[in-house]
Parts: sequence; C-alpha cells; structure tokens
Amino acid sequence: MSIPPANNGATPAARQPADWRDFFALTKPRVMTLVIFTGLCGLLAAPGHINPVIGFATILCIAVGAGGAAALNQWWEADIDAGMKRTAKRPLPAGRMERESARDFGMALAGLSVLTMGLAAGWLCALILAGSIVYYALVYTVWLKPRTPQNIVIGGGAGAFPPMIGWVAVTGHITWMPVLLFMIIFMWTPPHFWALALFVKTDYAKVGIPMMPVVAGEKSTRRQIFAYSVLLLPLTLLPVFLPKSDGGPGWIYGVSAGVLSTLFLLLAIRVGFRVRRDEDDSMKPEKQLFAFSVLYLFALFAALVADRWVPIIGGYL
Repeated sequence: MSIPPANNGATPAARQPADWRDFFALTKPRVMTLVIFTGLCGLLAAPGHINPVIGFATILCIAVGAGGAAALNQWWEADIDAGMKRTAKRPLPAGRMERESARDFGMALAGLSVLTMGLAAGWLCALILAGSIVYYALVYTVWLKPRTPQNIVIGGGAGAFPPMIGWVAVTGHITWMPVLLFMIIFMWTPPHFWALALFVKTDYAKVGIPMMPVVAGEKSTRRQIFAYSVLLLPLTLLPVFLPKSDGGPGWIYGVSAGVLSTLFLLLAIRVGFRVRRDEDDSMKPEKQLFAFSVLYLFALFAALVADRWVPIIGGYL
C-alpha cells in the first residue's frame, strides 16, 4: 500500500524552519497531561514523604521522558501520519520539520530524563522510566503497531508506568499497590483506544495499520471493549483489600472506583451490544465512551489521592 510522503510533497526549499511550537507538538502534550497526572497521583498516594524538590524532579522527568518517547514515535511514523486525516497536520507530515530533528530531539529528551531521574529519585525509578520509553518507542511503535491487532493490548503497558514511578520515588520499592495501578491502566487502555479506533478506523485502514476494527471487524471489537470493561471493574476495587501499611486506600477510593467503573461498564455495554449502524451514523455511544474514559482515569486517580490526603488535612483542621 502506498503511503503519502512525510512532507506531503513539500520540497526542502518550501519547508519553513520549525519553531518551539512544533517541537512542543512532538511531545503530544494532551497525552502527556494524563501521563503527568497519573504519575503525580502515584507519588501523592504513596505512603511516606518525599522532598518537594525531588518530587518535582520526578514528575518533570516523567513528562520529559514521555515527550521524548512521543517524539520518537512521530519520527518513526511520519509517513503513516501523513496518510491519516487525524494526524496529517503534525509537524513532520505537514513539512514543518526535518525527520532527523524529531529523532534527535526525542533521543535527547529520553536520555536526559532517565539520567536526571536516576540522580534525583533513584536508579530504580530511572530503570522503570527507561523501560517505559523503550516499550512505547520501540516495542509498540516499531514492532507491535504495524504487525498485530493486539498492538494496543500489549502496548498498553507503555502508558501504565507513570504511577508506578511516582510510587517508587516515595517508597523506594515496588509493592502490590503500584502493580495494581499499572494493571488498572493496562486494562483501561484497550476499551479507551478501541472506542476511538471505531470511529477513525478508515484512517487506519488507509495506511495499513492492523487496528482491531480494521482486522477483526466492528462486532469483535465491540465485544472485546465490553469484555475488558467487565474485567476493569473488579480490578479497580482490588486496592481496597490491601493493608493500609502497604498504601491500600479506604472508602473514598472504594466508593469512587465502584461508581466510576459501573458508569464505564454501562457505556461499554451500549457500545458492545450495539445493533448494526448506518454509514452516516455519528457513532455517539463510541464517542461518549472515549470521552468518558479520559475523565474516568482522571477521576479514579484523583479519588486515590483524596483518600490519602483528606484524612490528613482533616486532622489539621
């Protein structure tokens, strides 16, 4: 399958010099927001205390590392992005930047973030951060995404590391709680991303990316969205059974997780068991699930932090 060139036909003479906004766009700032937030929540919810400067450095390194991985992703996929309506205006396919500049920028951010993380928060945090960058930029982008419809299932681990890094920065070790936080994001990713893939599947089909709706069809994708959503609900409740000494949350998180996950499942049922749709269908249930899935993760991790800090703040009042 022929894929349009990365610069959409722009010649070197026609290309304008990239400015800071193009480099910032390479970091996928909207995606980075969720990464930063879950990493911060992992840090704030962990039992123990951390120097504010080290805590700030930890979150900054998570952000910079995620930005570096995103830049490397766009460097590798520039030709693919050029063929998709959703991504055609990114700096590389729009012809506003040389591919080598994106590659060098991504590698510099990745290396700097890992080195700084090791010096500031410890080398276990740095190792996890390095693993997340390699996972996204190499395992997911280069290997999984163009080869298997299970790409987002296996590759979902790339975005699940930040809360674990934040937790380890405080405690210095990995326990069951950060593992469960990792698994929650891992299980959340397929229904979140497949909801998006259902209403942009034409783009993926055009550039030959084997996303689940393209390869297995809409019906199978919808059933899998439902199945993962069913598994997600009890998984989000498992943390409340951990002892407080290990960072297990209490009723604020437990009630929030139950309500949020039930709403998530109800939306997933609408998507999973939807009857045949017309070609001009706006796919409202799928778009609602995708939008709610982002709000869901923000609210779930915010409840985790509130569960730890509301009693502490209440004790000072």
